[in-house]
Amino acid sequence: MSVPSPNDDDSYGRRRPRKTVLLRGVRPLGGEKVDVLLRDGLIAELGPDLAVDLAANDVEVIDGHTASGSAILLPAFVDLHTHLREPGREDTETIASGSAAAALGGFGCVHAMANTTPVADNAEIVEQVARLGRRAGLVDVRPVGAVSKGLAGEELAEIGNMARSAAAVRVFSDDGRCVSDARLMRRALEYLKPFDGVLAQHAQDPRLADSGACAHEGELSGKLGLPGWPAVAEESIIARDVMLAEHTSSRLHVCHVSTGGSVEVIRWAKSRGIEVTAEVTPHHLLLTCDLIAGYDPLFKVNPPLRPAADVEALRAGLADGTIDAVATDHAPHAAQDKDHAFADAAFGMLGLQTAVGVLIESMIKTGQLDWAGLADRMSVRPARIGRVSGHGRPIAIGEPANLTLIDPDASWSVVPEALASLSTNTPYAGRTLTGAVRATFLRGQATVRAGALVPAAEDQAVLA
Repeated sequence: MSVPSPNDDDSYGRRRPRKTVLLRGVRPLGGEKVDVLLRDGLIAELGPDLAVDLAANDVEVIDGHTASGSAILLPAFVDLHTHLREPGREDTETIASGSAAAALGGFGCVHAMANTTPVADNAEIVEQVARLGRRAGLVDVRPVGAVSKGLAGEELAEIGNMARSAAAVRVFSDDGRCVSDARLMRRALEYLKPFDGVLAQHAQDPRLADSGACAHEGELSGKLGLPGWPAVAEESIIARDVMLAEHTSSRLHVCHVSTGGSVEVIRWAKSRGIEVTAEVTPHHLLLTCDLIAGYDPLFKVNPPLRPAADVEALRAGLADGTIDAVATDHAPHAAQDKDHAFADAAFGMLGLQTAVGVLIESMIKTGQLDWAGLADRMSVRPARIGRVSGHGRPIAIGEPANLTLIDPDASWSVVPEALASLSTNTPYAGRTLTGAVRATFLRGQATVRAGALVPAAEDQAVLA
């Protein structure tokens, strides 16, 4: 796929860049302080103390200085795993509200999962999702196509039609459900290969962790009387699937890895040269299963929160590259679906606006990733996995200006009602996070400025 012209209203385009932007005193990937000039959707100049005629060129200046230094400039983040709920559950999230949350979280591209109502298992639905993403105009919305019709796990969905559609789907997943039938999984991997597609698997053996399982299986789940979800339910499916990927020479992506054993299986598969990638969520890098002791459904998520030993293994796997990417699994829910007894509540948490703060706490502050490593796991590799052009690119002259500017020292308190999502089910309510998104740029056009969405009056979105 070619990189679209930044001045065109391309298939992922939203805005025609109006003005030149000068970022003063920023640190690309946490390196040396420089100025960066954005023009016509590209990085036009980069260097210390750039001489720019501000009046002649109608240049907007954004000061990158912070209380203790300079803001960090990174490629805009790419999320491989976002639930935008539209069509079907617009009471919990819309593509517009989810796009707003994504932009405020520093994202330039999100992949919208297929478990909508109706399911995104045909070209018509994925094209509708892509069209609504263009209309929202804040991030590139890439639809994910279902692997099986209706997510039923019985018959392949219209994979070829979705891949060849105007939405050009490259990621396919029945997320929320596992493709548990080995024969169907093999056929899907084979069918995806000619389209350079990747199958993103929700690894959950339904015979080991059925629909009632809601907590990590261990001493705590037993004390609480909650149906347990053993680690092996995830690990056994991953083991099976990497062997199928090897057999078919196809691309496999493992969604929301949550156990140390899963990390070891993926590490072994990569050592054999199997084309497997994996993601971990921010919440699985920070939160542990002891948080469910109070039966608070905000901490109910799929897969479940795990013990501290698994969290440490996940951090180590992300640090050494065994786990390729961070993906939010942003899962908004209405209060009537979440405010129940723990066992009956819906699975899922919000994640887009808190992602970078959680990664700073879990990976940057611990020294397990630097800023370049964070950019690699949150932008470069996700863009490569999803085959997204124009994202995850180097911060260099001539590259697309899909960028985010982070104040690494700013702290903020998570207030659920203040988030852009239509839902409020964040596990971080009342928590103070360090690291705030100051600005986000999509092809050189600011979608977020001074930590707030660019006013609608400045938006030149083309409604498609």
